[in-house]
Amino acid sequence: MRPVAPAAVPLRRNRDFNLLWIGQVVSDVGTRISGIAFPLLVLATTGSPAKAGLVEFAASIPLLVLTLPAGALVDRWDRKRLMVVCDAIRALAYGSLAAALALGQVWFGQVLAVALVDGCGYVFFSVAERSALRHVVADEQLPSALARNQARSFGALLAGQPLGGILFALGRVVPFLFDAVSYLLSVGSLLLLRTRLQGERIVERRRLVHEVREGLVWFWRQPFLRTTSLLLTGSDLVANALFLVVIVLARERGASPALIGAMFAFLGVGGLLGSVLAPRLSRRLSTRVVVVATMWVVTGLVPLLFLPGTITPGIVYGAMFVLHPTWNAVVAAQRLRLTPDELLGRVQSVATLLSLGSVPFAFLLVGFLLQAFGTTPSVLALLGVMAVVAVAAFVSPAIRSAPD
Repeated sequence: MRPVAPAAVPLRRNRDFNLLWIGQVVSDVGTRISGIAFPLLVLATTGSPAKAGLVEFAASIPLLVLTLPAGALVDRWDRKRLMVVCDAIRALAYGSLAAALALGQVWFGQVLAVALVDGCGYVFFSVAERSALRHVVADEQLPSALARNQARSFGALLAGQPLGGILFALGRVVPFLFDAVSYLLSVGSLLLLRTRLQGERIVERRRLVHEVREGLVWFWRQPFLRTTSLLLTGSDLVANALFLVVIVLARERGASPALIGAMFAFLGVGGLLGSVLAPRLSRRLSTRVVVVATMWVVTGLVPLLFLPGTITPGIVYGAMFVLHPTWNAVVAAQRLRLTPDELLGRVQSVATLLSLGSVPFAFLLVGFLLQAFGTTPSVLALLGVMAVVAVAAFVSPAIRSAPD
């Protein structure tokens, strides 16, 4: 059952889109602040890259374990209510960590637990939000709305990463308290939404495993969606592993926590530039060119991490994300248009699992690689993985015949 598309009100005057967007700007900034604060906290208290990788693993393992059932449950439950509950729980988790740090009673197990809770909330919230977008904007506005959401995410990176380093330097409690407050503000924006975020459900509810299987089968029969998600499995492994590599490289070159946070502003700059270019590039370039170029640009940039300079790794890392918003505008808009609303949560969850399922292992693997072998062998190993992905994109029949 396809939803009735909302009237094509310009995005700048779409009340609910802007409420959702602003609430998630604040939340995304908080997430980026704590995202840089987590490894800085673990490295400062334990000195162990392996433990820093373990925290990132705890935050991302729910992607692997919960994504498929989350998709089916998002198709069952009220999406708005689910999003409110997710952010309320995450606010409590980060508030507890901030309180423990303020009292000097924090321990590594609690850090792992908060990262895990945050990861669980992210899985359910992100699937629900992406599934809800088609009910908030008109179909023809999806590429522009997705590009604006990418601008939101990268703008949060631009502000949040350097701010995270600065706040951590001011006090270890501050970045986690900020993230707790940001989730509460997100809850407030969600409660103000008027739009119903899903269509009426007319299909009889079945066992969860059968509903998950239905989404898997439908998705797997779509060659373009299947292939692009598999390509992202490899490229996201590399991109997420490089996040910790860049932090370790900067520390080896003498960067302070504040400078490391500021260095990640280049990631926001690259993403914002890409978000500005995305609507134009998505209209002018074929889908195949967008997919293949994105993979090869990242591959070509990985060796540049070896260039000298304290902030050079951050600049290179930011450049890797310039084409990401165009990829998202093309691939995600196609997925939203093709998928029936009653399957949308499940299809989004399958796409998320395939594209991000490698992330938990990326952090775990790169943490141990860095500790056992150092930065140079780790970067070379990631370069090899990325080269394989780029070649696969170039030769894939599904990408060659991709819809435009």
